[in-house]
Amino acid sequence: MPLEASARIVSELTSRGYNAEREAVTKLAAAANSTAALERVLEEVPEDALVVRSAHVEAALSTTDPADRTDAAGSENPPPAGDRTPSVSTGTTPEGRASTGRSPVETEGSSAAGRSADPSKRSVEIVGDMTGQSTGTGEYSDFVSVFRDRLDRLGATLRSRVNHRPASAIQAMPGGSEAAMVGLVNDIRSTASGHWLIELEDATGTFPWLVMKDREYVDLVDELLCDEVLAMEGTLADDSGIAFVDSMYFPDVPRTHEPSTADRHVQAALISDVHVGSQEFMADAWNAFTDWLHTDQAQHVEYMLLGGDMVEGVGVYPNQDEELDIVDIYEQYEAFSEHLKKVPGDIEIVMIPGNHDAVRLAEPQPGFDEELREIMSAHDPRIVSNPSTITLEGVSVLMYHGVSLDEVIAELPEEKASYDDPHKAMYHLLKKRHVAPQFGGHTRLAPEEKDYLIIDEVPDIFHTGHVHKLGFGKYHNVLAINSGCWQAQTDFQKSVNIDPDAGFAPIVDLDTLDVTVQKFS
Repeated sequence: MPLEASARIVSELTSRGYNAEREAVTKLAAAANSTAALERVLEEVPEDALVVRSAHVEAALSTTDPADRTDAAGSENPPPAGDRTPSVSTGTTPEGRASTGRSPVETEGSSAAGRSADPSKRSVEIVGDMTGQSTGTGEYSDFVSVFRDRLDRLGATLRSRVNHRPASAIQAMPGGSEAAMVGLVNDIRSTASGHWLIELEDATGTFPWLVMKDREYVDLVDELLCDEVLAMEGTLADDSGIAFVDSMYFPDVPRTHEPSTADRHVQAALISDVHVGSQEFMADAWNAFTDWLHTDQAQHVEYMLLGGDMVEGVGVYPNQDEELDIVDIYEQYEAFSEHLKKVPGDIEIVMIPGNHDAVRLAEPQPGFDEELREIMSAHDPRIVSNPSTITLEGVSVLMYHGVSLDEVIAELPEEKASYDDPHKAMYHLLKKRHVAPQFGGHTRLAPEEKDYLIIDEVPDIFHTGHVHKLGFGKYHNVLAINSGCWQAQTDFQKSVNIDPDAGFAPIVDLDTLDVTVQKFS
């Protein structure tokens, strides 16, 4: 069954307002007269149906002319075999990219009937969705609550490692005593002698800790961000006014972490930053991707996770209106919904918002309101807050759009965090067990009664977007993926020297956590 036939059928269904299960498209494309079969299905599909399902196709084909039916044996008119779409091997450097000049077709010898998975085997669980749970008013008490919650929860993982004492108790200890403290990083500054002074704060006060420039762990100071939770051990000076640091601890992911995997071979596509509405939205690449999803090569892709920025938005950056193809925000979402309909209807979709989407900029970001959800209802995606944890058949995926990556990359040395290797910046968020640790910087954070940005449970996969760069790797057995984008370089991106990785679709095997990257541009 050639890809072109599937693409034509999907396009026709989309133009008439329908989404479709992948197996339904397969059955239609395999019919001897697919055009007649499609028309018969459209005549007989229930008026209230939004998704054309395989059952609709089977019912229509059972009443139509035999010449229009699928060859049940599959032997008289076998589908043409074609070259397999080359894919990028695991790593951050793409190789062997798929070319849109030669459309991929189904894998030779595969069975179209193998595409449809038993729905009972699927499992999607959502944790941490704070949509509708926001209680923050911006009052002083909200700020106190969120930072106390951060210190209590992240501090709990550190207090078992050190003999923790509150700041007020350390201030009363005699000089020369051994001391340890868990607190928020309140200040980081260098001394005239080249040493580093780190001020930790807890609910009782603050206390200064001196990191000597000749100690082996001084390089860790370069990784520190204000407001992250940290533990330090050391020795008090003779006057007890300061402590000399002997060791430093982060909440971190245990090195013994063993990720969970699915019990069967099933895949998830992790994408983000579609940016429909931009003049640089790569519609051809998106169409090539959605066409590929209808082939046997993608038969095991049963989940799609979209990491934010579905649309380009309005007024996000200076002079953005000059780069918009669609200037109305609701029309942008309507156009995005039409593109989303091209995804097979039997793929489970979960999405979170990003900083270009029509939600509040401050994180955590609740999911879209009812009006926007209704616009995107044809595919019935699950729309949750940014961040959220989605568990797919036992594999937990922490989804975070990734605005704080800009801050991490700006604050840390280039060899530790850069746009060229965005996954390495993600490692630092895992190490700090918080997706946006620094408050008051470029990342807008909303104070709530609890800190929704803490990484309570270690995820099996950490998925971000935002920076428009592709990169993936493992940190203490956690797979970190930044999935690139579907938008070519804009004038604004040129002005800030961002060269995007566009048209990529990282595909994760949930049973092994191996990654294959397909490219469609």
